Amino acid sequence: MPVSPLAFSPRKNLRPAPSAADLPPLQSVRVLDQLRERLRFMHYSLRTEEVYVHWTKAFIRFHGIRHPAALGGPEVEAFLMHLANERAVSPSTHSQVLRGLSGEHLLLAQLLYGTGLRISEALQLRVKDLDFAQRALIVREGKGAKDRVVMLPQSLVPALRGQLDQARLIWAQDVEAGTAGVEMPHALDRKYPRMGASWPWFWVFPQSHHSTDPRSGVIRRHHLYDQTFQRAFKRAVQAAGIDKPATPHTLRHCFATHLLQAGSDIRTVQDLLGHADVATTMIYTHVLKLGGGAVRSPLDSLLSTRIP
Repeated sequence: MPVSPLAFSPRKNLRPAPSAADLPPLQSVRVLDQLRERLRFMHYSLRTEEVYVHWTKAFIRFHGIRHPAALGGPEVEAFLMHLANERAVSPSTHSQVLRGLSGEHLLLAQLLYGTGLRISEALQLRVKDLDFAQRALIVREGKGAKDRVVMLPQSLVPALRGQLDQARLIWAQDVEAGTAGVEMPHALDRKYPRMGASWPWFWVFPQSHHSTDPRSGVIRRHHLYDQTFQRAFKRAVQAAGIDKPATPHTLRHCFATHLLQAGSDIRTVQDLLGHADVATTMIYTHVLKLGGGAVRSPLDSLLSTRIP
């Protein structure tokens, strides 16, 4: 019997899932197609679908192409440990990578490392989400459809203000051309159809051109594509001569790891990351216990006491 993708979907514990009686029978046979089928039934965005398919593939590959029906909690924890351990790099390594970036790509990388945002959350920021007076950044409807507040690094204020200046020029051009309007949350779009053309709802990182929504066919201004930033980040990593695997999501892992290394409370880090379950955040503490000299190998103790 085919296993429902909801059984291993990362969103399982973040949003109340429909009961089995509410779900129509799966028409697809392949696991990833089943995942897409369920996500579309639950009206998740195309971007969310792409992200979940990507991480499901990575999870399956990590465990030797085993079927998810044969995998459980220990396998999930092993995969998360792998991500936290393999992708966490030192602050000096971050400096090398950031020197290979410029403009809005540099600002994005600094924002991911400085706030712990997911790349999708950073790219979907609206003008109204930046609160310079309170030095806060609001993540609206993040993973699990929950809002949260994170710190806005003081060091990024000038660059973010400059980014807003550039974004406002693009918005003003759209208004003048009669093409203003960005994607809005569905309920708000129905209730306030003109709000999508307003400045507060405009993207902090807008795309340089209009694009066509692959589902609705609507032509409008989208935010910067994640693939564009990922390619720039990959080039910067290669230019820095870094052999360790690193992606933009690595910056989020490092944000958590370095906060915990500095003594931040686990619950605080959980809130900043937007983890629904503290057990997910605890993965980083397991890594810290193993690395950095926290646990010493018995071989090192033996060799240090040997008599010449």
